[in-house]
Amino acid sequence: MPSRKFADGEVVRGRWPGSSLYYEVEILSHDSTSQLYTVKYKDGTELELKENDIKPLTSFRQRKSGSTSSSPSRRRGNRSRSRSRSPGRRPPKDARRSASASHQADIKEARREVEVKLTPLVLEKFNLLQESSYISTQYSLRPRREEIRLKEMDSKEEKFVTKELAVRTFEVTPIRAKDLEFGGVPGVLLIMFGLPVFLFLLLLMCKQKDPSLLNFPPPLPALYELWETRVFGVCLLWFLIQALFYLLPIGKVVEGTPLIDGRRLKYRLNGFYAFILTSAIIGTCLFQGVEFHYVYRHFLQFTLAATVFCVVLSVYLYMRSLKVPRKDLSPASSGNAVYDFFIGRELNPRIGTFDLKYFCELRPGLIGWVVINLVMLLAEMKIQSRAVPSLAMILVNSFQLLYVVDALWNEEAVLTTMDIIHDGFGFMLAFGDLVWVPFIYSFQAFYLVSHPNEVSWPMASLMIVLKLCGYVIFRGANSQKNAFRKNPSDPKLAHLKTIHTSTGKNLLVSGWWGFVRHPNYLGDLIMALAWSLPCGFNHILPYFYVVYFTMLLVHREARDEYQCKKKYGVAWEKYCQRVPYRIFPYIY
Repeated sequence: MPSRKFADGEVVRGRWPGSSLYYEVEILSHDSTSQLYTVKYKDGTELELKENDIKPLTSFRQRKSGSTSSSPSRRRGNRSRSRSRSPGRRPPKDARRSASASHQADIKEARREVEVKLTPLVLEKFNLLQESSYISTQYSLRPRREEIRLKEMDSKEEKFVTKELAVRTFEVTPIRAKDLEFGGVPGVLLIMFGLPVFLFLLLLMCKQKDPSLLNFPPPLPALYELWETRVFGVCLLWFLIQALFYLLPIGKVVEGTPLIDGRRLKYRLNGFYAFILTSAIIGTCLFQGVEFHYVYRHFLQFTLAATVFCVVLSVYLYMRSLKVPRKDLSPASSGNAVYDFFIGRELNPRIGTFDLKYFCELRPGLIGWVVINLVMLLAEMKIQSRAVPSLAMILVNSFQLLYVVDALWNEEAVLTTMDIIHDGFGFMLAFGDLVWVPFIYSFQAFYLVSHPNEVSWPMASLMIVLKLCGYVIFRGANSQKNAFRKNPSDPKLAHLKTIHTSTGKNLLVSGWWGFVRHPNYLGDLIMALAWSLPCGFNHILPYFYVVYFTMLLVHREARDEYQCKKKYGVAWEKYCQRVPYRIFPYIY
């Protein structure tokens, strides 16, 4: 697939044919066959230029002006001007060179500080200041003496502003208060205290004989009945075993997306091997007669133990983030202690090479989800005196097992998700990965233990077809996206249409991603419905996951739209015109 460097509508510098002078132009279009760009100069002239004759604006900003003309028609007047200067008028050569080097070093250092630490608003003002200073010197037609004096004034003003901004970087937070997500500080407080309580209420309702909403709230157990030290020890052991599997030198090592300072962290992909080793251990325990019914009888205690572990981990993550350099902070962090405790302050917390966020994203919770489902299958057989599991329980276990195995097999795809590249590691991801996933995503299996539902084979066949349709959409969209991100020039992807962006990346507007903006979310939602249907329609409780997941995807899609619009600008608007359809078109 031919690649292009500049996007339509981007303002760059184009070389005037037959000369070595570059002028400001706007990219109008690009011919993929001839590889020529149609550009428009300030005087209205439209020409076709090769990519080698076009340069970004930034490549000129730190250079000494070679021409003071603003359009090709003024070129001759500029050339006739004498550039000679008498020695008495010229400052010493060494002093001029050292001053220029010092100036450029100050500006370069200040820009690096600003890019890392300032809010988008302050950064925009700083860029505008540089741009205005650059234009005033590049296109000035004043006499040379006046031009030099203006340069000196601009230099002093720029240095002053740079120093002021460098001081203010320690006072400015990465995100303004009005840009905080999840309802800001009140919203995250409600989530942090409300979700654990809501989780326990759901599990208590599910254990009732009649889990109807009319019986809400369910009878509450005493607090001392919810805690058992032995259960907490089992949770801690589970976490450590998965950490040990993560550290094993098996599986390939890949690099993540570039960080703000250009670094690329390395990740070992061995999640599927960890799943195989875990399955071998569980199988051995079953063969040895280990009683897994203990997990079902103490399910609430396991939920509380995992929640306590999550809170302790979140406190540790926040405390260690206070000592890390600002370049290691998450783009989502705000400077507010409560909000940052929730969203995560440090982007990639690591102990040596052990990446805590990446490890928790797929290992303890996701593999634990499969183990809990197996426990519920065994509990159903014991409580309902069955020789074999019910068809409904088999469907739930099989559907969700496929989902987990697919995630672990395609582990590399998680490195480009918002969780890894944008959000820090705080209570939100810790609770979601270690508590919400294993204890809510297994909710259908937990429900079927006490509320059996007989499913006919014709109905089971329809559910299987629905599940497979969702999986094909989900996996096809994700595979296409990941393949394109890894190698946009892959001949297998040559049929895909794209929109070029000013960041150098392309946006897919055909294939799965030309059908709807987030086809992977659509497939995910269809699969969620498929593994809730085996629970029947006697109660709405087992469909809580579908309702919750819909709300989650609506919010996540809104976050994606906001981030993409901010990142890609005009190119994203063009993308939205080419792909106008959303999963939830009537909600926005």
